[in-house]
Order: sequence, then structure tokens, then C-alpha cells
Amino acid sequence: MHYRLYQPADFAALYAVEELCFEPPFRFSRALMRKLVANPNSATWIAEENSVLAGFAIVDWATVPKGTIAYIQTIEVHPASRCRGIAHELMRLLEDSARAAGATAIWLHVDVENSAAISLYEDRGYARKGREEHFYARHRPAFVYAKSISDALGPFHVM
Repeated sequence: MHYRLYQPADFAALYAVEELCFEPPFRFSRALMRKLVANPNSATWIAEENSVLAGFAIVDWATVPKGTIAYIQTIEVHPASRCRGIAHELMRLLEDSARAAGATAIWLHVDVENSAAISLYEDRGYARKGREEHFYARHRPAFVYAKSISDALGPFHVM
């Protein structure tokens, strides 16, 4: 598996994975996905094998009164490529990009019924910090997870 940063020519393949991973109304629109990958305060990582996109992940960051924090917008792996460690490596790359941008913490939302994603995040050291009702379409709730990515500042608290 080869990992690299997103290039604009990747968009069609990236969005094809989005369409495989999420049904409407849970799928990002093309316009929103284009906005996410074009954000100058973000990193989009691509996993590919034999020039075929196997997965991708997007993180962005912002400066807040307590410093810079990062947010994982999405992590998606083509169904045929799952259970091969791709999501773990994409998570590591997201964390490295956020750290390089000066972020001291990283957080995300995850559907409360997405046990595979929850296991991934917990395996990577993320802690559940709360629950947000009606976060996703059709009023589905989300758990909020966070992780400190800077030993100097200790644990990060969302909420």
C-alpha cells in the first residue's frame, strides 16, 4: 500500500469511495467534499495500491483560544480493502499532519452505531468525551472522541 497526499486529479476516485461508503443522506455532497480537500488548513491522505485508490482521510485544523486543534472530517476505506490496516495508517498520517500544523489535540464525531470506527479510534488512543444528539442526518446521534497529540499539554477536553 502506498500513502501520499491528495492531488486534484484524485477527486473522481476519492468521491467514488465516498459513494461506496455512505448512502444519502449521510454522504458528503460533491461540493462539500471539494471544499474539504481544498481547505488550506487541512491535509487529505490517499491510500492506493497499484494506482487504485483504496481509501482516504481528511483532517483540518484551526486556532482557538487554547491553541491549535484538529478535527477529523472523514476516514474512508473501500469495502474491498478493509481489514488490512489502512485505516490505522491513515489515522497515523492525519495525526502527524495535525501535529506538524501545530495542533495539540485532535477530535472527531462518530455515529454511535459504527462499532468498527469506534474500535479503530479507541485502539488509537482516542477517548470518548461526550455525545451529541441529532448530529447526523435523520437525527442520528454521534459520540465525540478526542486525543492529545502533544505530551506537553496533557489530555484535551472537548465540551
